[in-house]
Amino acid sequence: MSSNDHRLIGCNEKDKETLLIFKKGINDSSYAKISTWLTEKDCCAWEGVHCDNITGRVTELHLHDQNLKGEINFSILELEFLSYLDLSDNYFEPSPTTQQNITHITSNLFYLDLSFNYGAHMDNLDWLSPLSSLKYLNLTGIDLHKASNWLQVVNTLPSLLELQLSFCNLKDFINNPSIEYLNLSSLVTLDLSGNNFTSQLPNQFFNLTKDLSYLDIQGSNIHSEIPSSLLNLQNLIYLDLAYNQLQGSIQDGIGQLANIQHLDLQSNMLSGSIPSTIGNLSSLHRDKFLSLIERISDSLYLSNNSMTGDMSNLTLKCEYLYLEHNNFTGGLPNISPKAYEVDLAYNSFSGSIPHSWKNLQELYYINLWSNKLSGEALVQVSNWTQLAFMNLGENEFSGTIPIKMSQYLEVVILRSNQFEGTIPAELFNQSFLFHLDLAHNKLSGSIPKFMYNLTQMKTFHERIFSGTEIELFTKGQYYSYVVKPDRRTIDFSANNLSGEMPLELFQLVQIQTLNLSHNILIGTIPKTIGGMKNIESLDISNNNLCGEIPESMALLNFLEYLNFSYNSFNGKIPIGTQLQCFDALSFIGNPKLCGAPLNNCTTVEENLRLQCHLHRMKKVI
Repeated sequence: MSSNDHRLIGCNEKDKETLLIFKKGINDSSYAKISTWLTEKDCCAWEGVHCDNITGRVTELHLHDQNLKGEINFSILELEFLSYLDLSDNYFEPSPTTQQNITHITSNLFYLDLSFNYGAHMDNLDWLSPLSSLKYLNLTGIDLHKASNWLQVVNTLPSLLELQLSFCNLKDFINNPSIEYLNLSSLVTLDLSGNNFTSQLPNQFFNLTKDLSYLDIQGSNIHSEIPSSLLNLQNLIYLDLAYNQLQGSIQDGIGQLANIQHLDLQSNMLSGSIPSTIGNLSSLHRDKFLSLIERISDSLYLSNNSMTGDMSNLTLKCEYLYLEHNNFTGGLPNISPKAYEVDLAYNSFSGSIPHSWKNLQELYYINLWSNKLSGEALVQVSNWTQLAFMNLGENEFSGTIPIKMSQYLEVVILRSNQFEGTIPAELFNQSFLFHLDLAHNKLSGSIPKFMYNLTQMKTFHERIFSGTEIELFTKGQYYSYVVKPDRRTIDFSANNLSGEMPLELFQLVQIQTLNLSHNILIGTIPKTIGGMKNIESLDISNNNLCGEIPESMALLNFLEYLNFSYNSFNGKIPIGTQLQCFDALSFIGNPKLCGAPLNNCTTVEENLRLQCHLHRMKKVI
């Protein structure tokens, strides 16, 4: 509905005619706001159209995400009093001819958003030059690789405050000889991310934009050191130079940015060290970067570089801290109580978790994978009441798993440490938990027996943590995979667990990976295992399990990895669509077990094994 309920006069006829010409270029508008644009109605009552209450002239046009297809007829810019135009998230294709035929273009337009019109391209941007009042321009996703003079056109827009040109396939603008004569001093926000500049960041470019508070050039194939001219951007709050090929040290380049709150330099080739004390500094100015990262209160991303240094004497105030995949050594830094996400994986941090970390009551995500950390890591866990993702794997942590933990846990990885004691029954009362890895520790006792409340392992649930890359041991080997809602895992392998496998464990029908190998478990396989219809990787090898393999296993259709070796199973391997397709290695070490794929098979079973082998060969061919 239009917000023009109190208009005094009707829509201007000239404006109405211009809107109808614009509509004519659209292929299908049956399900969009534009379907209400009927000639017999006042155009100020058309959806998406806003008029001035007094004059009846069209002032705003809101057509975001309407699935509109066809040609953007730029005659729409002839709406004399148009100040706001949003055609983003559609399928428009700008027409070169209509760009050239525009006359009497409006001088009132201050907001123009044509972003994410998929497949759209423009050969030039000269048509923008008359828009002297333009303050916001967003052309994100439009192919501008032929618009070589885009920087000069932007220079003709004296009022421009925000410029969004990400993913526009922009090429090398840095070597433009006229760059030093340009003046972009009005800009406050500049987004050039996701382009392909294949060039350096020039010092003179940042002399043009001294009032910038937001700068994003991530993922644009920039080759250079961080230019010292960044020091001119004293109002900078947000800086993202991630996913480029920046080299060298960063201490001198950005250390004097007094207002920076978000710094993202991840996935470059930066090196150098972060000194932990002023006493180690060779000159006074070299502590600038040390001071900078302690001032940042929002986000600090330095991951995937080659940075070194001891951060143990630092107190970091940021809510989002990502330092993974570097060469940091020494103790962990102190972290603000408002920290929300912390990723320090793949470094060489040592020592224990600082006592101050017990105050991280807002912590949602913690990843310390693959460091040299030790001590009783889980003492503070009961205080992290909002925690959803915890990865402390591949360290030297010790102690026991606490009974009290966050009720929001979704991912728990304690793999390859020195944890001991029993697995607390309370751990299986986590409604949201879908990835539980306690492998390669010194845990003992039995797997708790009671009705599990692992809702995520039984049914699909909407709330789930996803998008983070973790290490997973499944199907007999390590995988690095991104956490997804459809991947559910339990891994208790390589501990000292005893007793029987609980019946309830096999009622978690959503599990894809179950690994209980290399323990001292006894008893038989529950017949309910046939109900685990989603299981892809099952390893219960190297235990003291016995009895027959249940016939219900023949119902499993998604198994890609199976290992029952080195137990005391007996009888015949059930005949099914998959079990005969595994190698004998999946069953060896069970002297009383027979049937395909083992050698002591009957003729019928041998024929099944041969058919399975031929079926596999056909797939390969």
